[in-house]
Amino acid sequence: MTLDKENSISMAAQDSKSDLNQYVVFNIDAEQYGIKIDKTREIIKETKITKVPNTAEHVMGVINLRGIIVPVIELSRRFGIEDDINEHLFSDAEQRIITVESEGQLLGIQVDHIEGIVWVEEEKVAPPPELEKGIREDYLRGVCARADNPLLILLDLEKTLFA
Repeated sequence: MTLDKENSISMAAQDSKSDLNQYVVFNIDAEQYGIKIDKTREIIKETKITKVPNTAEHVMGVINLRGIIVPVIELSRRFGIEDDINEHLFSDAEQRIITVESEGQLLGIQVDHIEGIVWVEEEKVAPPPELEKGIREDYLRGVCARADNPLLILLDLEKTLFA
């Protein structure tokens, strides 16, 4: 096979994947959410969070991540989701903090459970519906139906964290 033919095959493969994006999928209560993996730095086990006075309600506090102070956001509070103590679906041991980098700032997002990483075809992403749980529509990129899985709610990370 010639080099030109190999390059054209490689470019065709890249073009076919250009409308695919990887998302980190996680749970908050019974819902599954996804954020683009390119914004994700790492996923860590729940660690000691130091509360900081006079912060927004959705800011849990800060963690020390290898010498870097990282604010941690509780998305359920950011979204206005009521916390029903009697209906926790996941144990505290399953909670994780996803560290993300957005607008030059490192932040942690506390989630109930990590489902995994999935590929999403952008053409299959539907506009966000009106949600009853109080999540602002501008926080959402859209939703994606997946075979044998719950609906995946795709978040616009910048708007979710900084709007």
